[in-house]
Amino acid sequence: MTQPDATTAPSPQDPQPEDWIARWQRLARRIRVPLGFLTALVYVFALWSHVPRPAAIVWSLALVLPGLWLRGYAAGYVKKNRELTQTGPYAYTRNPLYLGSMLMAFGFALALLSWLVASLLAFGFLVIYVPVIASEERFLRATFPDFEAYCRRVPRLLPRLTAAPAPAGQSGAFSFELYLKHREYNALIGAALLYLCLLFLRPALGALAHRLG
Repeated sequence: MTQPDATTAPSPQDPQPEDWIARWQRLARRIRVPLGFLTALVYVFALWSHVPRPAAIVWSLALVLPGLWLRGYAAGYVKKNRELTQTGPYAYTRNPLYLGSMLMAFGFALALLSWLVASLLAFGFLVIYVPVIASEERFLRATFPDFEAYCRRVPRLLPRLTAAPAPAGQSGAFSFELYLKHREYNALIGAALLYLCLLFLRPALGALAHRLG
């Protein structure tokens, strides 16, 4: 979804009661960075412990490329805090950005054929994204009167097969300016760097270890 700002926390002027969403989101903020470092370390360990198979890397593109496309496509539609976006990819799923991130993450896990990386990613998405999505839905429900109707038409994550009809007066189109404003090109850069690591990091580390040894 990511239609509110990235923090998605209730404003100080309008505090929300301390419930499971607030508690879980506070926990998610605390562990997000350590969990990211842990995932990176596990990924490097998995990369070092066995040679990536070229076929697995190629097959990973079947998840990573659609994930990149979906994130970029969604970034060109969403107008944070100004409008409840219901067109483009948001006519299929309420959270196209998160869905794109999941496709990319599990694509890179597939590239390593690592159940350890896949399990850690699944745990991270459960701990981080569940409270974030719940918090964002709370914000959107309080901000946009038509959010409930939107929820009835469009699923939270797994997309519907056909686009839900757009509400009257909303006929959004992809905006490259919005894509640049949201800096979604960073996802493309990050994916390219990860593929470079898959292809060249292990040989480079092996050569370095051989030289030092």
